[in-house]
Amino acid sequence: MRAVITVIGHDAVGILAKVSTRCSEYNANVIEVTQSVLQDMFAMIMLVDISKINKPLLSLLIIWQSLVTALDLKFTQCTKVYSIVCTIFNFNITFLEE
Repeated sequence: MRAVITVIGHDAVGILAKVSTRCSEYNANVIEVTQSVLQDMFAMIMLVDISKINKPLLSLLIIWQSLVTALDLKFTQCTKVYSIVCTIFNFNITFLEE
């Protein structure tokens, strides 16, 4: 299974590094990333393979939520395309069926 993660917020050093580090800790493989800084706003779209994560998906979502709070990112929404409960704020995560 793959997930598309969208992050939008005020630019700060290390946003991409912190998100990708959390992915690595859970064995979620980052397949592709695009990012842009628009004045002082950071925008990133990340495609992640989560089919081989080594911990429950819910715990990964909780970790991402704590990152969002720590980095003061802005609310977007969470789209539930796959049958997984998704209540994370400030990230837009779309699960892709293979």
